[in-house]
Amino acid sequence: MKKYIAENKERFFEELFSILRIPSISAKSEHKPDMKKCANRIVELLMEAGADEAGVYPTAGNPVVYGEKIIDPKAKTVLIYGHYDVQPPEPLEKWKTDPFEPVIHHNAIWCRGANDDKGQLFMHIKAFEFLVKTGQLKHNVKFLFEGEEEIGSGSLPAWVKENKKLLKADVILVSDTTMISEKVPSINCGMRGLAYLEVEVTGPNKDLHSGHYGGAVANPINVLCDMISSLIDEKGRVTVKGFYDDVVELSKKDRAQLARAPFDLDEYKKGLDIKEVKGEVGYTTLERTGIRPCLDVCGIWGGYTGQGAKTVIPSTAHAKISMRLVPNQKSKKITKLFKEHFLSIAPKYVKVKVTPCEGGNGFLIPITSHAFQAASRAMKEVYGIEPVPSRGGGSIAVLAEMQTILGIDPLLMGFGLERDTIHSPNESYLLKQFFAGMESIALFYKYY
Repeated sequence: MKKYIAENKERFFEELFSILRIPSISAKSEHKPDMKKCANRIVELLMEAGADEAGVYPTAGNPVVYGEKIIDPKAKTVLIYGHYDVQPPEPLEKWKTDPFEPVIHHNAIWCRGANDDKGQLFMHIKAFEFLVKTGQLKHNVKFLFEGEEEIGSGSLPAWVKENKKLLKADVILVSDTTMISEKVPSINCGMRGLAYLEVEVTGPNKDLHSGHYGGAVANPINVLCDMISSLIDEKGRVTVKGFYDDVVELSKKDRAQLARAPFDLDEYKKGLDIKEVKGEVGYTTLERTGIRPCLDVCGIWGGYTGQGAKTVIPSTAHAKISMRLVPNQKSKKITKLFKEHFLSIAPKYVKVKVTPCEGGNGFLIPITSHAFQAASRAMKEVYGIEPVPSRGGGSIAVLAEMQTILGIDPLLMGFGLERDTIHSPNESYLLKQFFAGMESIALFYKYY
């Protein structure tokens, strides 16, 4: 594969750049045409790589791309999952380059989607192409790329249920996660779930003059801030009643296994330009982001935020709240518990509304599985060191649903790094990781 990459890398860049240039932003309705354009381009790439068939399939939302190559009905089947939608690029002024004009700079590809997830799904297409062109493909391969992962994958579960027979496979292979470091590879054996809501606090029926009414009428922003601050106690624990009821406490043995992952706290703080970390008392930073749930405010607004002064007490204040959940916690249950709790702590001088936005459950996979061992062997051959099992702090909620619907486990073989700044300005993807990913994926088929 290394030789194949060297001979074809310029073509690889051209092909990848052709999808990176398409602003397939699922969060913005004006980009609906771009979603279809990107899906159609991926179909072309799959067919050129050697798929027997590939097409764009409609859903209730954005379309999915499905393609396949069947070598032998009796052979093992690998289902590749990925997503072609990307996060909005804002704030645009923070970007050093055009977010949708890919460039290679400092040995990395810079562009929105370079890592998450166009660059990583592209590795699978090229590893597949290599195996097909060199006559080494011994497995059936199916591709499923969706266009709604960044907004909760609302339409995919229904499509998966309707096409359960079409998607029959032995493993779901996914590259949409990060590794511990480029020197110490890792394979995620689990991901956290998500419950995401928007809250609204309303006071007076209109914005008020802060001089005429200040001190006499409750300010919804002040009230919202008080309510939010009460959601986490002094020990860093979420105060929602029942929040921890289903959380499984890991044994000392399991915690020791996860602690094998190399982690430099000073380097971590330096990279984020912070003096101290903060989180649930009694757990390490890696445990806080892998095996423990948490609650965060992802956005808060209200009143006047433009240039200059406007002395008003706003009528309403809003916030978006995210709760990352560990396996066994159910997103719908946590959403219900949060809503009940938030309404219960609302003072009488405001009205409160809680609106669920998106969510999904977390999952775990056994590290003893044949697929995990094959991936481990492949990555060890490429990186020269056995990968460490880890827990992902983020969420790919739809994978838990696919695991249930299809009855097969996902394998999270991701090659991104924290330095890639996904979801933020200046997203990039190191070339060495891009190439190592292709090599590792090709070797996975050899050992699976």
